Amino acid sequence: MVLVAGCGGGDDPPGPDDGTPTEAVNGLAAGNPDGACAVSAEAQAEDVSAPTTVIGTGTPASCTGAAVVAAVAKGGVITFDCGSAPVTIVLTATARVFNDTGTKVVIDGGNKVALSGGNKIRILYQNACDPALRPTSADCNNQQTPALTVQNIAFVDGNATGLEKPGTEDGGGGAIYVRGGRFKVINARFFHNVCDPLGSDVGGGAIRVLDFPDKPIKSSVDRPVYIVHSTFGGAAGFGNVCANGGALSSIGTSYTVLNSLFTGNQAIGHGANDGQGGNGGAIYNDGNTYDLNVCGGKLTDNHANEGGSAIFYVSNDLTGGLAIDQSVIQHNPKGTFETMPGMFYKTKAGDPQISADSVIGP
Repeated sequence: MVLVAGCGGGDDPPGPDDGTPTEAVNGLAAGNPDGACAVSAEAQAEDVSAPTTVIGTGTPASCTGAAVVAAVAKGGVITFDCGSAPVTIVLTATARVFNDTGTKVVIDGGNKVALSGGNKIRILYQNACDPALRPTSADCNNQQTPALTVQNIAFVDGNATGLEKPGTEDGGGGAIYVRGGRFKVINARFFHNVCDPLGSDVGGGAIRVLDFPDKPIKSSVDRPVYIVHSTFGGAAGFGNVCANGGALSSIGTSYTVLNSLFTGNQAIGHGANDGQGGNGGAIYNDGNTYDLNVCGGKLTDNHANEGGSAIFYVSNDLTGGLAIDQSVIQHNPKGTFETMPGMFYKTKAGDPQISADSVIGP
């Protein structure tokens, strides 16, 4: 059992002014315990035996939000030495990945660390196209670096509300926002992260990953975001919330989701894509030329006001595909529309591909 200390105390569900209580995360281990899908070499955890930066000197007080921000800006492999007990580190500024610090950024919490946005800020930001982060390529959407990995860690109380400005795609990703480079999540947990409650495409209470449709990445189907053995929500009242994609959101980006658990996430917008969102209670995918593969997953008790309370998948040009393998998708109450229980999809003929040992039901 992994224990992660929360930002506050008490047994009540978290409110907008409260930190996620310790009781919310104690006992909620990462991943779907019944998931048994194989994990490729590329999707395995990164080696952290020779860290670039060790945050802390053996005590909780030595592990500060400022130290996290500085370590992420430096890049490389980041680990923690905050003492023997679990600790939550509250950030007062978003940790930002700079594009010219090397090929990899790895953040490993050692199963003892939670990073918190304190219900006020987004926790982690990577954007290969942001001029403030020293881009290294004119074709920033299409580059493979930085390669960001978060592993053995929790993200709680991240808040990206208000970051989606008209004419931009800057919002979403209450815990983590990624545009360009590579990204994978391994043995991680996401609780009570939020982003804008209204918006046609804005999404990802926990995570948003973008590839803009006007600059399609031909290899995006071959270079997915990996979500491995991770939990989003996991208990009533502690899910992630946004207009779309309570847990995960993307435009034109492939995901491979392995042995992961999604419970209690919500898409709370309304009017769908022609209005103010409300699609994809757990997972929201839109755009062109991308795949969503879910293997060994459990998606239960998520809700979307509009389409796909577990999964919303729309391929505008009917390329790419949706595949569900060895997974359970049940008890995701219908919003206003779905194509099968818990899901709404628009993809190429013959999809989605659903294995015989998957359970899809009301």
